[in-house]
Amino acid sequence: GILQHPDGTVLKQLQPPPRGPREQEFYNKVYDSDCCDSILLELREYLPKYFGVWSPPTAPNDTYLKLEDVTRKFNKPCIMDVKIGQKSYDPYASAEKIQQQVSKYPLMEEIGFLVLGMRVYHVSSDSYETQNQHYGRSLTKETVKDGISKFFHNGYCLRKDAIAASIQKIEKILQWFEGQEQLNFYASSLLFVYEGSCQATTTVRLSDVTLAEKRGVPKGLLSGGDILEYNNNIHVINSTGNGKIEASVSKGLSKFYALHKKAYSKRHHSQLSLKVENLEQDNVWKSSTCVAQERLNGNVIPQLEKVFCHVPAEIKESANVEVRMIDFAHVFPSNTKDEGYIYGLKNLITVLQNILDN
Repeated sequence: GILQHPDGTVLKQLQPPPRGPREQEFYNKVYDSDCCDSILLELREYLPKYFGVWSPPTAPNDTYLKLEDVTRKFNKPCIMDVKIGQKSYDPYASAEKIQQQVSKYPLMEEIGFLVLGMRVYHVSSDSYETQNQHYGRSLTKETVKDGISKFFHNGYCLRKDAIAASIQKIEKILQWFEGQEQLNFYASSLLFVYEGSCQATTTVRLSDVTLAEKRGVPKGLLSGGDILEYNNNIHVINSTGNGKIEASVSKGLSKFYALHKKAYSKRHHSQLSLKVENLEQDNVWKSSTCVAQERLNGNVIPQLEKVFCHVPAEIKESANVEVRMIDFAHVFPSNTKDEGYIYGLKNLITVLQNILDN
């Protein structure tokens, strides 16, 4: 498996020949300091960074590829590995090897990709759901859309922002493949990573929120009796004449979830502050009012999820998503486009777009 180095990189043990040396040669070629091939230089953008090989002092004959940890910057990384292409065997595979690979997933040629596994963070339970390669191989043409949408569902809602950002990144990789005819990739994967903490990092209009005092209900209640909790991460910036508010949510919201989730397990109520800034003249709140130490019901996180997860994708900032190409033990020189990989990318984009549209 993948090991972690204390310096924050990951270590992938070199496979037996010819696969391991072939993968090492691929990385060496792409990351050669003297490389001036524009195709390979652009390819670097879509791979984990490569830091050469490494061997442990206690086992100098064991060789590892030293690679960037693509998940390192994420708080709650959701990870999916998808093998791309119509063939998972290379041109030099024996008849026995071909039959073995085809039998593992006969639909590979028609679908163009295979989900090898996923790990999804569920906000509601503060836990991960994991699916292995058997899950991916159970998917059919009819169920593959629902099977992949599972990766983007956090237990409360579908993360459309992460899907949209993933499509954009796959499209860039597709453009690279459409413009190169020197490498063909077999049994190679795309690694998807997105932030599982339901972060809202942009200014959002809460169009259905009415000021609590307007309706004569306790402070902290939303229209319909929903409860919204504020701390230093959330500030009311504006109160319009019709009672609508805008809220600005800082990047610390993910930590807010983690911290307050733990707090609720210890107590039912929470005391938090609501900071009101620059309000228009209103007969409910005055400009400098600060509602401090407001005691609210603890059933808050689901309500925040309702508000922030259903914000239209077009008004969100680009989601925190990575899509990188990995696994290069079967990369070969070529003089034609990699039509099998291109087919898989296009079909995957279509499936993701269908999830987004529906």
